Amino acid sequence: MRKCREAAHLCSDALERELTLRERVTMRAHLMICLPCRNFRTHLAFVRQAMRRYAAGKSGTVPDDS
Repeated sequence: MRKCREAAHLCSDALERELTLRERVTMRAHLMICLPCRNFRTHLAFVRQAMRRYAAGKSGTVPDDS
């Protein structure tokens, strides 16, 4: 079983590269029992989506009055 630090690192790596089968299996096993790491993965996905929308000009924020 991977430690939380390693699982968090793999969650981040999974955004940039395809994980090996072993990495995916061990990460999934860890995420099944670790709520903080599941939350981290959810928040990581949210931030990534927000950054993509911001970069595309779809931030949903009120325009600046400058």
